[in-house]
Amino acid sequence: MRYLVVFTLFMVLGANATAEPIEYSLPDLDGNTHSLADYRGKWLVVNYWATWCPPCQEELPDLVSFYERHKDDGVMVIGINFEDIGREQLRTFVDSFLISYPIWRSEPLPETPLGPIPGLPTTYIVDPKGQTVARQVGPITAKQLEDYINKKKQLSGAAAGGD
Repeated sequence: MRYLVVFTLFMVLGANATAEPIEYSLPDLDGNTHSLADYRGKWLVVNYWATWCPPCQEELPDLVSFYERHKDDGVMVIGINFEDIGREQLRTFVDSFLISYPIWRSEPLPETPLGPIPGLPTTYIVDPKGQTVARQVGPITAKQLEDYINKKKQLSGAAAGGD
């Protein structure tokens, strides 16, 4: 039953998925600009968060674990820090939570190229074609991410195979 609820939450965006690949670039902790297009061909988990947000902090270990398990099999996690914070203060926070996936920086905005950010944390899933396919407002777990992406992979594999 829990699986069905998670799948339903993500499917809400399914009908509103973008038709065109998302173009979105932001600086990382070193000031270097990166783009979602750099990861085309991979599943992207884009997580908006802030250091002051307790639910964001609670989900960080799961996101790190998910990233470490899947970074070599076509799935990428990108954390977008969504607050006005100094670079060194943010780097200290990232190091203290052992965040191993890329962290980009953005000023807080009500709307991003991926869609609205009604609260933190907010996570978007972008498919390998660069299209937004899901959004979760509130904490997310590695299991929810794995279940959703695996289901989407199965569905796209069945469609490609004619099953």
